[in-house]
Amino acid sequence: MRKVTYSMNVSLDGYIVGPDGGFDWSEPDDDVFRFWIDDIRGVDVHLLGRRLYETMLYWETADQDPSLGDDQREWTALWNPLPKVVFSTTLSTVQGAARLASGSVAEEIKRLRAEPGDGQIAIGGATLAAQAAASGLIDEYRAIVYPVLVGGGIPFFARDERRVDLELVDTRTFNSKFVGLCYRVKR
Repeated sequence: MRKVTYSMNVSLDGYIVGPDGGFDWSEPDDDVFRFWIDDIRGVDVHLLGRRLYETMLYWETADQDPSLGDDQREWTALWNPLPKVVFSTTLSTVQGAARLASGSVAEEIKRLRAEPGDGQIAIGGATLAAQAAASGLIDEYRAIVYPVLVGGGIPFFARDERRVDLELVDTRTFNSKFVGLCYRVKR
């Protein structure tokens, strides 16, 4: 069965965006960007909430920028054809290889797990991940921890008082500045 992964950059105090909605502190260096390129190779479909979808729209036309580096071009070549499912109550259309979700997060994941394939079902966005986690659907949590305290904002983990036991799968230090953590949910 395809595993569901939740991956995001996160501040040391546990937020994906700060209290002002900004995430300029999470600009990846070359080493971290390379990690995300390698990670996306194992993804068959990406689930996104509206805010993350709108942020990622940049990549739909990024390859037209002559100043784009080789790594960014490689990311664009992988990201653009990747099937995406967007969860939104306000959007009526989406672009590229994206489609609007026709059901709840749980229904979409059940449908996607029934399809052939062995790549990951990746979730981006804390609100969407919280919905999947509440239904016990996330198999792995992956966080790239940034050395910054933002003091509030949108937390990486939902604050729902539900205990989830995890098992460490991998750790990685990037350029002595960032730390990658991967935990598997114990079932």
